[in-house]
Amino acid sequence: QVCFIGRSNVGKSSLIRALFSLAPEVEIRVSKTPGHTKKMNFFKSGKYFTLVDMPGYGYCTPHDFVEMVEAYLQERRNLKRTFLLVDSVVGLQKTDHIAVEMLEEFGIPYVMVLTKIDRASRGLLLKNVLKIEEFVKENTQGCFPQLFLVSSVEFLGVHLFRCFVAHVTGNLPNVEA
Repeated sequence: QVCFIGRSNVGKSSLIRALFSLAPEVEIRVSKTPGHTKKMNFFKSGKYFTLVDMPGYGYCTPHDFVEMVEAYLQERRNLKRTFLLVDSVVGLQKTDHIAVEMLEEFGIPYVMVLTKIDRASRGLLLKNVLKIEEFVKENTQGCFPQLFLVSSVEFLGVHLFRCFVAHVTGNLPNVEA
């Protein structure tokens, strides 16, 4: 399993829809209303892996969010990677720092994914990427050092991210040199 966690309206469901765009049998609903996901949603990719969409934190956080998410993260032995989604336009927010602290405290390996890169100007995107890279280097132990930049609208970075998910779930064949 892999899971997606992030603020409400960061684009979790949209990214999941983009990742599964080659699997039309998997139906992913995307709401225009922030905080629409109230429970964990499990998307099975055949026999390969399961992707878990967590409810967003911040705006309209479900009342049982902390208990639900902490229990899942601490008890799932088959969780291969957690993906922390961050809006590339606004960068890391206070609630994202709390999520990072929780992942670090639990010793859970995670990867930061910057979403909505099509909405950020190049200057703003560069500024936020550099800020986040510095934060990761200085303040984290369990965060993968490479950020993934994606746009679910224009599919920028989606193929590379899909390959990384396949790799961490053991579904990318090794190529012998």
